[in-house]
Order: sequence, then C-alpha cells, then structure tokens
Amino acid sequence: MQRRSRGINVGLLMLLSQVFHVGINNIPPVTLATLALNVWLFLNPLKPLYYSCISVEKCYQQKDWQRLLLSPLHHADDWHLYFNMVSMLWKGIKLERRLGSRWFAYVITTFSLLTGVVYLLLQFTMAELMNQPEFRRNCAVGFSGVLFALKVLSNHYCPGGFVNIMGFPVPNRFACWAELVAIHLCTPGTSFAGHLAGILVGLMYTRGPLKKIMETSTGLFSFNVGYPGQQHYFNSAGPSGYQNHYPDDGPRVYEETHRNYDIYTGGLSEEEQLERALRACLSYRGNARNSPAPYGFRLTPEEEMRRQRLHRFDGQ
Repeated sequence: MQRRSRGINVGLLMLLSQVFHVGINNIPPVTLATLALNVWLFLNPLKPLYYSCISVEKCYQQKDWQRLLLSPLHHADDWHLYFNMVSMLWKGIKLERRLGSRWFAYVITTFSLLTGVVYLLLQFTMAELMNQPEFRRNCAVGFSGVLFALKVLSNHYCPGGFVNIMGFPVPNRFACWAELVAIHLCTPGTSFAGHLAGILVGLMYTRGPLKKIMETSTGLFSFNVGYPGQQHYFNSAGPSGYQNHYPDDGPRVYEETHRNYDIYTGGLSEEEQLERALRACLSYRGNARNSPAPYGFRLTPEEEMRRQRLHRFDGQ
C-alpha cells in the first residue's frame, strides 16, 4: 500500500465538510461505508493509478482481472474524488432508504463489477468496428460509472419532473443521456465509454433481466431495511411512493419517501450543486495553475506520461 504525498487536498476537505454538514448519523450505513472506503483508498491506494485503471489491454490481454475491483475505488485526484463522492452521498441517501441497506450494498457491488465488464466490451467493440487499437489501451479509473447506473435507478423510481442541464429543462427520464453528452462537451478527457457503461448497467436493472437474476441468485425476495420503526420489503415502485408487500398478506399501504434534503443542500438541486462545485473547482485551479500540485502520487517522468493517457471517470 502506497500513501499519497502530503499536501492540501481541497476537494477532500470540501467532501468532509459536506459529510459533517449532513451529519454522520443521517447517512445510511452502506452509503457511509462507501464514502469511507473511497476516501481511505484515495489516501492509502493499494496500487498506483496506472496499475489500478481498467482497459482491454490490461484486463483481457494481460489477464489482470483484479483491476475490475480496483478501478472503481481509485481516483485520479482530490477533485475527482470530491465530485464522485458528493454525488454518491446524494444518491445513496435516497436509494438506500428506499431499497434497504442489504439490497443497496448488493446493488453497489454488482454495479461496480458489471460497469467494468460493460466498459471493456464497449472498448473492445469500438476497437474492432473502427479498427482503432487505441481503444484497447484506454485506461479508466473512478466511481462515476457506478453513479450513472444509480442515476438510472433514481430516475426510474422518480420519473416525473424536469432537471436543468446547461440551462435547458430536460425530462427526468432522459436526464442520464443529456448529462452524458453535456459532461463530455464540457469536460474533455472524461471516459464516455465508462459513463455509457453505467447507464447500460442501470437499464439492465430497471428494464432488463438483471434485477430478477440478482433476486434469484441470492434467494432474497424480501428483507428488512434496518432503520428503527420502519420495514420496507423489495417492491415495485411508483413515481410518488412505494408499495410495501407484507409477508402475512396484511394491509398494503403507500408511504411517501422523505425527500427533503434542504438541510444539507441549501435547497439546491443536484445539478445546481454540481454547477457550483465546478465553478469553485475552476476558480481554485486557475489560482493554482503556476503552483505544484498539492495532491496525488509523486510520479516519475515515465509514470507522468502514462498518467496523461488515463481517461478518468470524472464525477457525475
């Protein structure tokens, strides 16, 4: 395990500020554990980025399959970590309370592995169809492929309404596709295939057989969430609530999911929070352009050249 060099990680400090502003006791356990694991591996990475990223060349041709586990949990820098984990905080609180902690942990684990597999298939297909071997070597790290999959779930459970993307109102059910395009227009160097893989995995769960396969493979058709005073069973959700299916054929009632997150978002939507964070990031980087980077690995010149080839799963 290699520790990151000392320095001021502004993105990490902002993330910790968000977490403490929400309150650790208000964050569901799996969401909190996911945040903690990603922060820990950012500060104490198991391997350097070049040996953690995922590509067809490294995974398939060189049989280095451990990268499927490592790549979602490693980030290129503190801002990469910040954007991804703030998005995870927002999505995790909503989805974990809806699905239950055990099922949500299962979803996170499955999505993390499948997103990597689908990414490899997309890159391999592009390399073959376009006769461009470079697609086999494109190496990606980060958690936002998983976040795009979670975004699909969130929009599936709450399909109504609109979101503001680059000043244009977009129906919630199309938000993932609009954000996919917007991110890659505004942020060159991000992994289009990585984000697209996340959307496809999310659709496999909401519209394909993945959810049923997961249920069958575990034998868990219903289970408790684990929050005091509440029991939620695996359900088919509607846009305004979810139906509890009681195992004793008892009464079925619709319960509204608590969605008031103004206590820690200041009333801003997720897109507005991302826009504000992007502005802060650009301002900070503009001021620090002539200064040495205060974060990350101290790379040799050869490793720095390799690092430039990385396509990051930048935070959605």
